[in-house]
Amino acid sequence: MSYILYKTGFRSYLQLERGLSSNTVVAYLHDIDLLFQFLEEEKEKKSLVNTDLNDLTDFIVFVNKKNLSPYTQSRVISGIKAFFRYLMLEKIIDSNPSELIESPRLGRKLPDVLNIDDVSKIIDGIDLSDPNGERNKAIFETLYGCGLRVSELINLKISELHFREGILSVTGKGNKQRLVPIGTSAQQQIERYLKEIRIHIEPRKGAEDIVFLNRNGGKLSRQMIFIIVKKRVEQAGINKKVSPHTFRHSFATHLVQNGADLRAIQELLGHVSITTTEIYTHLDSDDLRRAILNYHPRNKKETGN
Repeated sequence: MSYILYKTGFRSYLQLERGLSSNTVVAYLHDIDLLFQFLEEEKEKKSLVNTDLNDLTDFIVFVNKKNLSPYTQSRVISGIKAFFRYLMLEKIIDSNPSELIESPRLGRKLPDVLNIDDVSKIIDGIDLSDPNGERNKAIFETLYGCGLRVSELINLKISELHFREGILSVTGKGNKQRLVPIGTSAQQQIERYLKEIRIHIEPRKGAEDIVFLNRNGGKLSRQMIFIIVKKRVEQAGINKKVSPHTFRHSFATHLVQNGADLRAIQELLGHVSITTTEIYTHLDSDDLRRAILNYHPRNKKETGN
């Protein structure tokens, strides 16, 4: 595959799956152009596929010598890391040389979340008379009800559904497995889809055990899940930037807002570090205000002497 094809695929990934603005997409594409130029001129036309951590470290030094602002340097690193994540997702490379590169911390952006009414509007308003209605409702119920990543959703197997015990066996990052409880709504909708819809679809070879199939019997792609979510959010009239991952953010946030333990949520989400979980499970300003007013010792009402 040529560099041009890598770049074209990366553009689609940024626009569709990441939902980035056109300006950010252009900037990220410029960043990989810069990397390609570096590999061509400084690394004797080394292939992107064979690029290693030492090459990327040298590239960062190369960028640093251009006297770019800290913000621009940080963006370049983010763009390169996003590019190699894309190459990993597409199985173009077997290992990610950018994983150990530290990005400068310029402040954290809290993830977008849906409120409970938004979630209900999206899920309850799905047209079940549509040929894909039952399947799509099961997809949304699973994303929100179990907090799955897109890759975990599309690879979910029928053999991993343990409905008697009320759990799913999910294969996450690094092929690590974890058990995730499944709620009544998600379980009932998946069962309905399996018994009424999927049973009539002839699975393609290799997809026999996959839960969610396309109309041709194949496994759904990540891109297709993004399209399904985008279309449904527009139909529901919700003017927010929503991706499949938004339901994972919302799942975690709503659990925290209702008193769930952060460590338990860390296990549910499959996070190695509790710090990552803290980003996903931010509290809104009203929650923080209530916590301060109700629990801070200086805000407690004084009793009479």
